[in-house]
Amino acid sequence: MPARFQANTLPLLIGSLPLQDHGEALELVFNHTPEIPLWVQLPSFPQERMIPQFMPGLPGLILENDKVFINTAAENFDDQILEFYEEYMAVADGEKDLDHTRFVLTTETAKGFTAFMVRSKSLSSPPVAVKGQITGPITFTTGVHDQNKNAIFYNEQIRDVAVKLIALKAKWQARQLSSLDCPVIIFFDEPALAGYGTSEFISISHDEINVCFAEVMEAVQSEGALAGVHVCANTDWSLVLESPAEIVSFDAYSYFDRFILYPDLIRKFIESGKILAWGIVPTGNAEDIEKETTDSLVALWDEKARAIEALGIDRSRILAQSLITPSCGAGSLSLDLAKKVLRMTREVSEQVKRL
Repeated sequence: MPARFQANTLPLLIGSLPLQDHGEALELVFNHTPEIPLWVQLPSFPQERMIPQFMPGLPGLILENDKVFINTAAENFDDQILEFYEEYMAVADGEKDLDHTRFVLTTETAKGFTAFMVRSKSLSSPPVAVKGQITGPITFTTGVHDQNKNAIFYNEQIRDVAVKLIALKAKWQARQLSSLDCPVIIFFDEPALAGYGTSEFISISHDEINVCFAEVMEAVQSEGALAGVHVCANTDWSLVLESPAEIVSFDAYSYFDRFILYPDLIRKFIESGKILAWGIVPTGNAEDIEKETTDSLVALWDEKARAIEALGIDRSRILAQSLITPSCGAGSLSLDLAKKVLRMTREVSEQVKRL
């Protein structure tokens, strides 16, 4: 883990906001989380939603009647697969510049990334760190389907292609963000992990997830960046705590009671110097956001931090290795509620430091 980055309960956002203007979104980010700003996804634009945003570059990609899928039956599909691997290997062997490949984020699907880079390069001094994000390999490969409506995860060849696409798009992000001369954090957003072990994903194994995680995280870490995993619901937390991720982002507001069921893994994770991103500010439903205050959330965080202390972890270490975040992105909320989430995230961060 890069020694230069210290979490110290700084506030951090997840990624999405309910706006239609990237400049306005960046103003909110820099006003509330200037220490670790991030580029923003605006799901009001269909191409910036979690799955479509990172699909460009997949072989066999078809847009038909507002539906996007992979057509494995296309006459030239095998040729497209071959072209993908040739380009991937050319990048891996250093024969092709990553900036001139299918693995870049373009303004067509990631306008927020371009706007963030322009804004950040105009800062008088670099922030403590910067954050990017990308859909994680499990959520991506279970969310993209072929022409028969089968998730591409279950086709080993297309799964491999998709994981490599995600890995190099994450690597490209990390490389671009590193030009801002501060530590870089890349989150892999994995809401689909909430389905692990259910009938829907019964045939997906722990080992298969491990292999996917290892590949995408190594791509980020090879650029000197920190890899994080964000899960906004409950999951088998061993999948994440035992992964190569240096940051685990979890919904501490709604699911801490499930998370703490892995005491040995949590202790080992923290003792190894890794970071917990506490999603203590609710985003799941309007009633929770409306009823909570900064003071109530600080008290809630303190209560849960004591449970981590009870594992034999010193409070000072918990503070040093924690980030304060919303439980998930705010893209589906009203603008007023999203602004309250951002405000409380910052205020909880400031008050937790004084506990």
